[in-house]
Amino acid sequence: MQIKSQTFEIIMLYFKFARKYKMATLPREITPRILEALRVSPIVYLNGARQAGKSTLVQELTGKIGIDGTPARYVTFDRPTQMAAAVAAPEAFLTADNNTLIIDEVQMVPELFRTLKIVADELRIKAGASANGRFLLTGSANILALPKLSDALVGRMSVLTLYPFSTAETIAGSERNGLQRLLHCDFSGLANSGISIFDAVRRASFPELLHKNENEAGIWFDGYITMLLQRDVRQFADLEKTHLLPHLLQLLALRAGSLLNDSDLARDLGMNSVTGKSYRNILKMMFLNFDVQPWYRNVGKRIVKAPKNYMTDTLLLCHILDWRLPDLASKRPELFGKVLENFVATELTKQLSYVPERAQLLHFRTSDGKEVDFILEKPDGSVVAIEVKSTESVTGNDFKGIYAFAELAGTDFVGGVVLYSGKEVVPFGKHLWAVPYSVLWQ
Repeated sequence: MQIKSQTFEIIMLYFKFARKYKMATLPREITPRILEALRVSPIVYLNGARQAGKSTLVQELTGKIGIDGTPARYVTFDRPTQMAAAVAAPEAFLTADNNTLIIDEVQMVPELFRTLKIVADELRIKAGASANGRFLLTGSANILALPKLSDALVGRMSVLTLYPFSTAETIAGSERNGLQRLLHCDFSGLANSGISIFDAVRRASFPELLHKNENEAGIWFDGYITMLLQRDVRQFADLEKTHLLPHLLQLLALRAGSLLNDSDLARDLGMNSVTGKSYRNILKMMFLNFDVQPWYRNVGKRIVKAPKNYMTDTLLLCHILDWRLPDLASKRPELFGKVLENFVATELTKQLSYVPERAQLLHFRTSDGKEVDFILEKPDGSVVAIEVKSTESVTGNDFKGIYAFAELAGTDFVGGVVLYSGKEVVPFGKHLWAVPYSVLWQ
């Protein structure tokens, strides 16, 4: 996972070359949400992991979001001259012309956010609603985790997240309504997609990896991790023990799908729990890992209220732990189940970021061990329970956690689903189904 320091500059040149000479790109499902956000907000911030495709996407939008038919102006702070100009004269930089401005990697000049607030307010006074859509920003840091920046732009900025490809985005002809099927428990007409779960996991990753083999992907991930942990982390925090970050990343990968316990993590790292949690949050801010919060209501003290930890990219998870998917499936099925759970967590998270229908991704666990891997909760309180199994068959016993959850959810319970490796949708009673994984990309 670590790369010799003398190769670091070569790695950086590689990523710059890859950005400049991109192959033909696939449409991204979040595009309509970006365009809608630009219609109602003066500032739109598109954040997401490095190499998730933000730069490519916003450059493709330049001709669609400019004013009076003029393409939007695109600048990137990966270029030192542009960054220096923004630091030296931020207001002049933001108001250089009367057009939409796209700023790539804006987190590299955090001072700009204070000026953005002033400029956005002045535009609103002068232009009213026509001030909307004037700034499209991208960044590789979760701005919601940087309150000193995000608080200044409350009410002026819409925040969206672009994740690496979902499996559905890489498949020509996919209807891409898997999340809606799950939310409404409508599995009619679900057909065999002809795509194996191994291929689905491989597709659901960074755009650069779509046409790379396993060895090439491994080299790419080595460079990616080095770039983030040796360079990008310095933009967000002055950490004394950056050499522990690769170890922390490995510990988080080992705990994918498990309840978060910052005290245990810190103990394994040899630091106190407060420091350990701050280091974990730095990795989360950089979109390397994410939390799934617990579902609970006023139902007593039986519900475990700790979040669960997942890695944002399942291929990255496998790379960090040196796991090969086919080997896991045949030799270590318990580990293969963890990988599949992480894959489902990322696929649901990605689809929730771009579908029109709003819902929250949660998990359920009781103190006596009853659990459901995922809960989808809509704003009206209705809920769908999803359990993940790596087997090709399902039994009634696989629904025991869903039964416990349904009892607590009451009339809000819409249905329960066990995702499995089979090919057929099988009803298991009222509002209960065994459903193939392929629902996620159909």
